[in-house]
Amino acid sequence: MTVDPATTSPEPPGAPIGFAEFVALVASLMSLGALGIDSMLPALPAMGHALGIDLENERQFIVTAFVLGFGVAQLVHGPLADRYGRRTVLLWSLGGYAIANVAAALSGSFVLLLTARVIGGALVAATRVATVALVRDCYHGRAMARVMSIAFMVFMIVPVLAPAFGQTVLLFANWRGIFWTIAGITIVVWTWFFLRMPETLTAERVLPLSPARIVGGWRTTLTDRWSVGYMLASTMLMGALYGYLNSIQQIMFDTFGRPRLLAVMFAVTASLMAAANLANARLVMRLGTRLISHSALTVLMVMSGLHLAVALGGYESLWTFVALQAVTMGCFGLATSNFSSMAMENMGAIAGTASSVQGFTSVTFGAIIGVVIGQAYDGSTAPLAAGFLIAGLCALGLVAVTERGRLYRPQ
Repeated sequence: MTVDPATTSPEPPGAPIGFAEFVALVASLMSLGALGIDSMLPALPAMGHALGIDLENERQFIVTAFVLGFGVAQLVHGPLADRYGRRTVLLWSLGGYAIANVAAALSGSFVLLLTARVIGGALVAATRVATVALVRDCYHGRAMARVMSIAFMVFMIVPVLAPAFGQTVLLFANWRGIFWTIAGITIVVWTWFFLRMPETLTAERVLPLSPARIVGGWRTTLTDRWSVGYMLASTMLMGALYGYLNSIQQIMFDTFGRPRLLAVMFAVTASLMAAANLANARLVMRLGTRLISHSALTVLMVMSGLHLAVALGGYESLWTFVALQAVTMGCFGLATSNFSSMAMENMGAIAGTASSVQGFTSVTFGAIIGVVIGQAYDGSTAPLAAGFLIAGLCALGLVAVTERGRLYRPQ
Protein backbone atom coordinates (compact mmCIF):
# COMPACT_ATOMS: atom_id res chain seq x y z
CA MET A 1 0.00 0.00 0.00
CA THR A 2 1.37 3.41 -0.90
CA VAL A 3 0.69 6.73 0.74
CA ASP A 4 0.46 9.93 -1.21
CA PRO A 5 3.13 12.43 -0.17
CA ALA A 6 0.40 14.98 0.35
CA THR A 7 -0.76 13.07 3.41
CA THR A 8 2.40 13.23 5.51
CA SER A 9 2.96 12.70 9.22
CA PRO A 10 3.06 15.59 11.72
CA GLU A 11 6.00 17.95 11.43
CA PRO A 12 9.18 16.57 13.06
CA PRO A 13 10.77 18.64 15.84
CA GLY A 14 13.60 20.27 13.89
CA ALA A 15 17.36 20.17 14.42
CA PRO A 16 18.63 19.64 18.00
CA ILE A 17 21.40 22.21 17.43
CA GLY A 18 21.44 25.52 15.56
CA PHE A 19 20.23 25.24 11.97
CA ALA A 20 23.45 26.56 10.42
CA GLU A 21 25.65 24.25 12.49
CA PHE A 22 23.33 21.31 11.80
CA VAL A 23 23.56 21.80 8.05
CA ALA A 24 27.33 22.31 8.20
CA LEU A 25 27.78 19.13 10.25
CA VAL A 26 25.53 17.12 7.93
CA ALA A 27 27.49 18.42 4.93
CA SER A 28 30.81 17.58 6.60
CA LEU A 29 29.70 14.02 7.31
CA MET A 30 28.50 13.55 3.75
CA SER A 31 31.69 15.09 2.39
CA LEU A 32 34.00 12.46 3.89
CA GLY A 33 32.86 9.93 1.31
CA ALA A 34 33.34 12.39 -1.55
CA LEU A 35 36.79 13.29 -0.23
CA GLY A 36 37.68 9.61 -0.33
CA ILE A 37 36.90 9.57 -4.07
CA ASP A 38 37.78 12.96 -5.55
CA SER A 39 41.12 13.51 -3.81
CA MET A 40 42.40 10.27 -5.36
CA LEU A 41 41.99 11.38 -8.96
CA PRO A 42 45.21 13.41 -9.40
CA ALA A 43 47.17 10.63 -7.66
CA LEU A 44 45.93 7.70 -9.77
CA PRO A 45 48.96 7.72 -12.11
CA ALA A 46 51.35 7.86 -9.14
CA MET A 47 49.51 5.02 -7.39
CA GLY A 48 49.55 2.92 -10.54
CA HIS A 49 53.27 3.53 -11.04
CA ALA A 50 54.13 2.75 -7.41
CA LEU A 51 52.08 -0.44 -7.30
CA GLY A 52 52.90 -1.73 -10.78
CA ILE A 53 49.56 -1.04 -12.51
CA ASP A 54 50.38 -0.05 -16.06
CA LEU A 55 46.93 -0.13 -17.69
CA GLU A 56 45.20 3.19 -17.09
CA ASN A 57 41.69 1.73 -17.09
CA GLU A 58 42.68 -0.65 -14.27
CA ARG A 59 43.53 2.32 -12.07
CA GLN A 60 39.83 3.20 -12.11
CA PHE A 61 39.30 0.27 -9.72
CA ILE A 62 40.88 2.36 -6.94
CA VAL A 63 37.74 4.49 -7.19
CA THR A 64 35.35 1.62 -7.97
CA ALA A 65 36.48 -0.50 -4.98
CA PHE A 66 35.67 2.35 -2.61
CA VAL A 67 32.28 3.00 -4.22
CA LEU A 68 31.25 -0.69 -4.15
CA GLY A 69 32.12 -0.97 -0.45
CA PHE A 70 30.22 2.26 0.14
CA GLY A 71 27.14 0.91 -1.62
CA VAL A 72 26.87 -2.63 -0.25
CA ALA A 73 27.54 -1.74 3.40
CA GLN A 74 24.57 0.60 3.52
CA LEU A 75 22.29 -2.41 3.94
CA VAL A 76 24.05 -3.04 7.26
CA HIS A 77 24.23 0.52 8.56
CA GLY A 78 20.51 1.21 8.15
CA PRO A 79 19.13 -1.47 10.51
CA LEU A 80 21.93 -0.70 12.98
CA ALA A 81 21.00 2.99 12.93
CA ASP A 82 17.34 2.14 13.60
CA ARG A 83 18.31 -0.11 16.53
CA TYR A 84 21.30 1.58 18.18
CA GLY A 85 20.77 5.15 17.02
CA ARG A 86 22.32 7.46 14.45
CA ARG A 87 24.96 8.77 16.87
CA THR A 88 26.38 5.37 17.90
CA VAL A 89 26.62 4.07 14.34
CA LEU A 90 28.28 7.23 13.07
CA LEU A 91 30.86 7.42 15.86
CA TRP A 92 31.99 3.81 15.46
CA SER A 93 32.03 4.03 11.66
CA LEU A 94 33.99 7.28 11.54
CA GLY A 95 36.60 5.82 13.87
CA GLY A 96 36.93 2.76 11.64
CA TYR A 97 37.16 4.93 8.53
CA ALA A 98 40.15 6.78 9.97
CA ILE A 99 41.87 3.44 10.61
CA ALA A 100 41.06 2.20 7.08
CA ASN A 101 42.77 5.26 5.59
CA VAL A 102 45.84 4.56 7.71
CA ALA A 103 45.83 1.00 6.32
CA ALA A 104 45.57 2.37 2.76
CA ALA A 105 48.51 4.68 3.43
CA LEU A 106 50.60 1.69 4.53
CA SER A 107 49.55 -0.62 1.66
CA GLY A 108 52.42 -2.27 -0.18
CA SER A 109 50.46 -3.83 -3.05
CA PHE A 110 47.54 -3.08 -5.30
CA VAL A 111 45.48 -5.87 -3.69
CA LEU A 112 46.05 -4.51 -0.19
CA LEU A 113 45.18 -1.00 -1.34
CA LEU A 114 41.93 -2.18 -2.94
CA THR A 115 41.08 -4.13 0.22
CA ALA A 116 41.61 -1.06 2.38
CA ARG A 117 39.53 0.98 -0.05
CA VAL A 118 36.62 -1.47 0.06
CA ILE A 119 36.68 -1.49 3.87
CA GLY A 120 37.00 2.29 4.03
CA GLY A 121 34.08 2.73 1.67
CA ALA A 122 32.00 0.26 3.69
CA LEU A 123 32.66 2.15 6.93
CA VAL A 124 32.10 5.67 5.61
CA ALA A 125 28.81 4.49 4.08
CA ALA A 126 27.31 5.21 7.50
CA THR A 127 27.71 8.91 6.74
CA ARG A 128 25.21 8.50 3.93
CA VAL A 129 22.68 6.24 5.64
CA ALA A 130 22.67 7.52 9.21
CA THR A 131 22.99 11.15 8.11
CA VAL A 132 19.96 10.99 5.81
CA ALA A 133 18.04 9.24 8.59
CA LEU A 134 19.19 11.93 11.02
CA VAL A 135 17.88 14.67 8.72
CA ARG A 136 14.62 12.75 8.27
CA ASP A 137 14.30 12.55 12.08
CA CYS A 138 14.27 16.34 12.18
CA TYR A 139 12.48 17.36 8.95
CA HIS A 140 10.31 16.03 6.14
CA GLY A 141 8.82 17.16 2.84
CA ARG A 142 9.94 20.49 1.42
CA ALA A 143 11.73 21.37 4.65
CA MET A 144 13.86 18.25 4.30
CA ALA A 145 14.55 19.11 0.67
CA ARG A 146 15.66 22.57 1.80
CA VAL A 147 18.07 21.13 4.37
CA MET A 148 19.45 18.61 1.90
CA SER A 149 19.90 21.30 -0.76
CA ILE A 150 21.88 23.55 1.56
CA ALA A 151 23.90 20.55 2.77
CA PHE A 152 24.59 19.56 -0.84
CA MET A 153 25.68 23.13 -1.57
CA VAL A 154 28.28 22.95 1.22
CA PHE A 155 29.06 19.37 0.19
CA MET A 156 29.90 20.61 -3.32
CA ILE A 157 32.86 22.54 -1.90
CA VAL A 158 34.62 19.21 -1.46
CA PRO A 159 34.83 18.37 -5.20
CA VAL A 160 36.17 21.91 -5.70
CA LEU A 161 38.92 21.44 -3.14
CA ALA A 162 39.59 17.69 -3.24
CA PRO A 163 41.55 17.42 -6.53
CA ALA A 164 43.54 20.53 -5.62
CA PHE A 165 44.08 19.00 -2.18
CA GLY A 166 45.38 15.82 -3.78
CA GLN A 167 47.67 17.75 -6.10
CA THR A 168 48.95 19.86 -3.21
CA VAL A 169 49.78 16.78 -1.14
CA LEU A 170 51.72 15.37 -4.09
CA LEU A 171 53.90 18.50 -4.07
CA PHE A 172 55.12 17.73 -0.55
CA ALA A 173 54.66 13.98 -0.18
CA ASN A 174 53.78 10.90 -2.18
CA TRP A 175 50.25 9.60 -2.69
CA ARG A 176 50.23 7.97 0.74
CA GLY A 177 50.05 11.41 2.31
CA ILE A 178 46.53 11.81 0.91
CA PHE A 179 45.29 8.91 3.03
CA TRP A 180 47.06 10.16 6.15
CA THR A 181 45.39 13.55 5.73
CA ILE A 182 41.93 12.07 5.20
CA ALA A 183 42.40 10.09 8.41
CA GLY A 184 43.19 13.33 10.25
CA ILE A 185 40.16 15.15 8.79
CA THR A 186 37.94 12.23 9.78
CA ILE A 187 39.13 12.48 13.38
CA VAL A 188 38.28 16.20 13.40
CA VAL A 189 34.71 15.52 12.15
CA TRP A 190 34.37 12.67 14.67
CA THR A 191 35.27 15.04 17.49
CA TRP A 192 32.83 17.72 16.30
CA PHE A 193 29.99 15.21 16.00
CA PHE A 194 30.79 13.64 19.39
CA LEU A 195 30.77 16.98 21.19
CA ARG A 196 27.77 18.63 19.52
CA MET A 197 25.22 16.20 18.09
CA PRO A 198 22.84 14.38 20.44
CA GLU A 199 20.88 11.30 19.43
CA THR A 200 17.87 12.10 17.21
CA LEU A 201 16.27 8.65 17.34
CA THR A 202 13.77 8.78 20.20
CA ALA A 203 13.25 5.73 22.45
CA GLU A 204 9.74 5.03 21.17
CA ARG A 205 11.05 4.86 17.59
CA VAL A 206 13.83 2.33 18.25
CA LEU A 207 13.29 -0.77 16.13
CA PRO A 208 14.43 -4.30 17.03
CA LEU A 209 17.39 -5.80 15.22
CA SER A 210 15.61 -8.92 13.98
CA PRO A 211 15.43 -10.56 10.56
CA ALA A 212 11.65 -10.19 10.46
CA ARG A 213 11.80 -6.49 11.24
CA ILE A 214 14.61 -5.83 8.75
CA VAL A 215 12.88 -7.75 5.97
CA GLY A 216 9.66 -5.93 6.80
CA GLY A 217 11.47 -2.59 6.49
CA TRP A 218 12.92 -3.62 3.16
CA ARG A 219 9.47 -4.68 1.99
CA THR A 220 7.98 -1.33 2.98
CA THR A 221 10.76 0.54 1.21
CA LEU A 222 10.45 -1.54 -1.93
CA THR A 223 6.66 -1.41 -2.17
CA ASP A 224 6.18 2.33 -1.76
CA ARG A 225 5.80 3.84 -5.23
CA TRP A 226 7.65 7.06 -4.52
CA SER A 227 10.44 5.30 -2.66
CA VAL A 228 11.07 2.83 -5.47
CA GLY A 229 10.54 5.21 -8.37
CA TYR A 230 12.78 8.00 -7.16
CA MET A 231 15.34 5.53 -5.81
CA LEU A 232 15.70 3.95 -9.26
CA ALA A 233 15.74 7.34 -10.99
CA SER A 234 18.55 8.40 -8.64
CA THR A 235 20.37 5.16 -9.47
CA MET A 236 20.41 6.03 -13.15
CA LEU A 237 21.82 9.49 -12.48
CA MET A 238 24.36 8.17 -9.97
CA GLY A 239 25.57 5.80 -12.66
CA ALA A 240 26.30 8.77 -14.88
CA LEU A 241 28.07 10.53 -12.00
CA TYR A 242 30.34 7.56 -11.33
CA GLY A 243 31.04 7.29 -15.03
CA TYR A 244 32.19 10.89 -14.85
CA LEU A 245 34.41 10.20 -11.84
CA ASN A 246 35.90 7.13 -13.53
CA SER A 247 36.59 8.98 -16.78
CA ILE A 248 37.49 12.55 -15.87
CA GLN A 249 41.14 11.97 -14.97
CA GLN A 250 41.83 10.30 -18.33
CA ILE A 251 39.78 12.90 -20.20
CA MET A 252 41.77 15.77 -18.73
CA PHE A 253 45.15 14.00 -18.89
CA ASP A 254 44.87 12.11 -22.19
CA THR A 255 42.04 13.55 -24.30
CA PHE A 256 42.91 17.21 -23.73
CA GLY A 257 46.49 16.87 -22.42
CA ARG A 258 45.80 19.36 -19.61
CA PRO A 259 46.40 17.50 -16.33
CA ARG A 260 46.89 20.69 -14.33
CA LEU A 261 43.35 21.78 -15.18
CA LEU A 262 41.74 18.76 -13.50
CA ALA A 263 41.17 20.77 -10.32
CA VAL A 264 39.80 23.67 -12.36
CA MET A 265 37.34 21.34 -14.08
CA PHE A 266 36.10 20.14 -10.71
CA ALA A 267 35.86 23.71 -9.45
CA VAL A 268 33.71 24.83 -12.37
CA THR A 269 31.33 21.86 -12.30
CA ALA A 270 31.06 21.74 -8.52
CA SER A 271 30.47 25.49 -8.32
CA LEU A 272 27.52 25.17 -10.70
CA MET A 273 26.16 22.28 -8.65
CA ALA A 274 26.52 24.33 -5.47
CA ALA A 275 24.80 27.33 -7.05
CA ALA A 276 21.98 25.10 -8.28
CA ASN A 277 21.41 23.67 -4.81
CA LEU A 278 21.47 27.14 -3.26
CA ALA A 279 18.77 28.20 -5.71
CA ASN A 280 16.84 25.02 -4.94
CA ALA A 281 16.94 25.72 -1.20
CA ARG A 282 15.37 29.11 -1.83
CA LEU A 283 12.80 28.01 -4.42
CA VAL A 284 11.71 24.56 -3.26
CA MET A 285 9.38 25.87 -0.54
CA ARG A 286 7.55 27.88 -3.21
CA LEU A 287 7.76 25.76 -6.36
CA GLY A 288 7.96 22.26 -4.90
CA THR A 289 10.33 19.36 -5.39
CA ARG A 290 8.61 17.91 -8.45
CA LEU A 291 8.57 20.96 -10.68
CA ILE A 292 12.21 21.74 -9.93
CA SER A 293 13.60 18.20 -10.22
CA HIS A 294 11.63 17.22 -13.32
CA SER A 295 12.66 20.42 -15.09
CA ALA A 296 16.31 19.90 -14.12
CA LEU A 297 16.20 16.35 -15.45
CA THR A 298 14.83 17.58 -18.77
CA VAL A 299 17.58 20.18 -19.13
CA LEU A 300 20.16 17.51 -18.24
CA MET A 301 18.98 15.37 -21.15
CA VAL A 302 19.02 18.30 -23.57
CA MET A 303 22.55 19.31 -22.56
CA SER A 304 23.95 15.78 -22.65
CA GLY A 305 22.32 15.21 -26.07
CA LEU A 306 23.92 18.39 -27.36
CA HIS A 307 27.23 17.33 -25.81
CA LEU A 308 27.07 13.95 -27.56
CA ALA A 309 26.37 15.62 -30.90
CA VAL A 310 29.34 17.97 -30.42
CA ALA A 311 31.64 15.07 -29.50
CA LEU A 312 30.56 12.81 -32.36
CA GLY A 313 30.72 15.70 -34.82
CA GLY A 314 34.38 16.34 -33.99
CA TYR A 315 33.73 19.80 -32.56
CA GLU A 316 34.69 19.00 -28.96
CA SER A 317 37.28 21.20 -27.30
CA LEU A 318 38.31 21.65 -23.69
CA TRP A 319 36.06 24.69 -23.42
CA THR A 320 32.96 23.06 -24.91
CA PHE A 321 33.52 20.10 -22.60
CA VAL A 322 33.80 22.26 -19.50
CA ALA A 323 30.77 24.39 -20.39
CA LEU A 324 28.41 21.56 -21.38
CA GLN A 325 29.49 19.22 -18.61
CA ALA A 326 29.22 21.95 -15.97
CA VAL A 327 25.59 22.72 -16.87
CA THR A 328 24.81 19.00 -16.96
CA MET A 329 26.29 18.52 -13.48
CA GLY A 330 24.35 21.49 -12.16
CA CYS A 331 21.13 19.86 -13.32
CA PHE A 332 22.30 16.58 -11.80
CA GLY A 333 22.63 18.27 -8.41
CA LEU A 334 19.16 19.81 -8.64
CA ALA A 335 17.52 16.54 -9.62
CA THR A 336 19.22 14.18 -7.18
CA SER A 337 18.88 16.31 -4.03
CA ASN A 338 15.10 16.50 -4.58
CA PHE A 339 14.81 12.86 -5.65
CA SER A 340 16.41 11.81 -2.35
CA SER A 341 13.91 13.83 -0.35
CA MET A 342 10.91 12.50 -2.29
CA ALA A 343 12.13 8.90 -1.95
CA MET A 344 12.23 9.34 1.86
CA GLU A 345 8.88 11.14 2.15
CA ASN A 346 6.87 8.19 3.51
CA MET A 347 9.79 6.49 5.28
CA GLY A 348 9.92 8.41 8.56
CA ALA A 349 9.12 5.39 10.73
CA ILE A 350 11.96 3.32 9.22
CA ALA A 351 14.29 6.11 8.11
CA GLY A 352 17.53 4.20 8.75
CA THR A 353 16.46 1.00 7.00
CA ALA A 354 14.85 2.88 4.10
CA SER A 355 17.90 5.08 3.65
CA SER A 356 20.12 1.99 3.62
CA VAL A 357 18.06 0.23 0.93
CA GLN A 358 17.85 3.35 -1.20
CA GLY A 359 21.53 4.12 -0.73
CA PHE A 360 22.59 0.55 -1.45
CA THR A 361 20.60 0.50 -4.66
CA SER A 362 21.62 3.91 -5.98
CA VAL A 363 25.29 3.62 -5.07
CA THR A 364 25.97 -0.06 -5.83
CA PHE A 365 24.10 -0.30 -9.10
CA GLY A 366 25.12 3.25 -9.96
CA ALA A 367 28.74 2.18 -9.50
CA ILE A 368 28.23 -0.77 -11.84
CA ILE A 369 26.75 1.54 -14.47
CA GLY A 370 29.66 3.90 -13.86
CA VAL A 371 32.15 1.09 -14.50
CA VAL A 372 30.49 0.41 -17.87
CA ILE A 373 30.72 4.09 -18.80
CA GLY A 374 34.29 4.41 -17.53
CA GLN A 375 35.53 1.28 -19.28
CA ALA A 376 33.96 2.55 -22.52
CA TYR A 377 36.46 5.44 -22.53
CA ASP A 378 38.05 5.45 -25.97
CA GLY A 379 40.06 8.65 -25.91
CA SER A 380 37.05 10.88 -26.56
CA THR A 381 34.26 12.40 -24.45
CA ALA A 382 31.49 10.68 -26.42
CA PRO A 383 31.02 7.68 -24.07
CA LEU A 384 30.58 9.99 -21.09
CA ALA A 385 28.08 12.23 -22.88
CA ALA A 386 26.17 9.17 -24.12
CA GLY A 387 26.14 7.80 -20.57
CA PHE A 388 24.51 10.95 -19.21
CA LEU A 389 21.94 11.02 -22.02
CA ILE A 390 20.92 7.37 -21.59
CA ALA A 391 20.82 7.72 -17.80
CA GLY A 392 18.65 10.81 -18.09
CA LEU A 393 16.20 9.13 -20.46
CA CYS A 394 15.90 6.11 -18.15
CA ALA A 395 15.43 8.37 -15.12
CA LEU A 396 12.69 10.36 -16.86
CA GLY A 397 10.88 7.16 -17.81
CA LEU A 398 11.01 5.95 -14.20
CA VAL A 399 9.76 9.29 -12.88
CA ALA A 400 6.91 9.32 -15.42
CA VAL A 401 5.79 5.86 -14.27
CA THR A 402 6.10 6.87 -10.61
CA GLU A 403 4.04 10.02 -11.11
CA ARG A 404 1.63 8.26 -13.49
CA GLY A 405 2.47 10.72 -16.22
CA ARG A 406 1.84 13.86 -14.14
CA LEU A 407 5.21 15.53 -14.47
CA TYR A 408 6.31 19.10 -13.62
CA ARG A 409 3.65 19.57 -10.95
CA PRO A 410 4.25 22.46 -8.50
CA GLN A 411 4.06 20.16 -5.48
